[in-house]
Amino acid sequence: MHAFLPRGIVGAARRCGRQLLSAADIQIDRTTRKEQVGDLIRRLHPLRTNFPLVRLGPESDGGYLVPDDLVDLAACFSPGVDQVSGFEMDCAARGMQVFLADRSVDGPAAEHPSFVFQKKYIGMTNNEDFMTLDSWIDSAIPNRSSDLLLQIDIEGFEYETFASASDAAMKRFRIIVAEFHHLDQLWNRHFFGLASRVFDKILQTHICVHIHPNNVAPAFKSKDLEIPPLMEFTFHRRDRVQLLSRRTDFPHPLDRDNTLQSPLPLPKCWFTEME
Repeated sequence: MHAFLPRGIVGAARRCGRQLLSAADIQIDRTTRKEQVGDLIRRLHPLRTNFPLVRLGPESDGGYLVPDDLVDLAACFSPGVDQVSGFEMDCAARGMQVFLADRSVDGPAAEHPSFVFQKKYIGMTNNEDFMTLDSWIDSAIPNRSSDLLLQIDIEGFEYETFASASDAAMKRFRIIVAEFHHLDQLWNRHFFGLASRVFDKILQTHICVHIHPNNVAPAFKSKDLEIPPLMEFTFHRRDRVQLLSRRTDFPHPLDRDNTLQSPLPLPKCWFTEME
């Protein structure tokens, strides 16, 4: 025999439970469905194109794989200044002007005549500490017909930066190399909503051609899906490529570990169909 409680009592009990958890500083986040996470991962499966991948930057952290479609790129935009500038040096050596930005440092790790540094963070607004991707591009490269390269590693601010970027700005980038943080939080429904919208926005104009997990932290496994918390994605603009096949050569021969910790291969769910 089942006992049915009036809706008012059930609602009051739920509110009381939430208040008790809040008082104890315990938060319960709604979980994303496995089908949603799996579908996003499938949309990000890297594709092999008519452009081979080459490595720019050091044979360690700070080096990235990009498609060998670098001729006539006007500039590289590189928000987030690290302790090495090997990637930016390689871009400058290929004739690109290099624009760097980071509020937390006073300049890039190395000097080069093609480097232009701005002491600001990149984000979703313009003020004395932040500037948007659009305002940065417009002030740096007034010629709106030239193609650009974006290499972005800004410790989690990449989501709001991409979300607030205009479609016109996104189309300017022939190649995007982005380090995405907190990916293990895709199981959090609220975070998943933001991250999936950002990835879908990028995929409107670009395809994913490479993924490299940063081995600074192990992969998080849940519901038969493995998700490294931090991964480097390379995207290539759709109008530049001919699609050949799904890429399955992981790790790529040019990939290098980011740290001295145990190697972290890209989990198979990120490049093969899972049952």
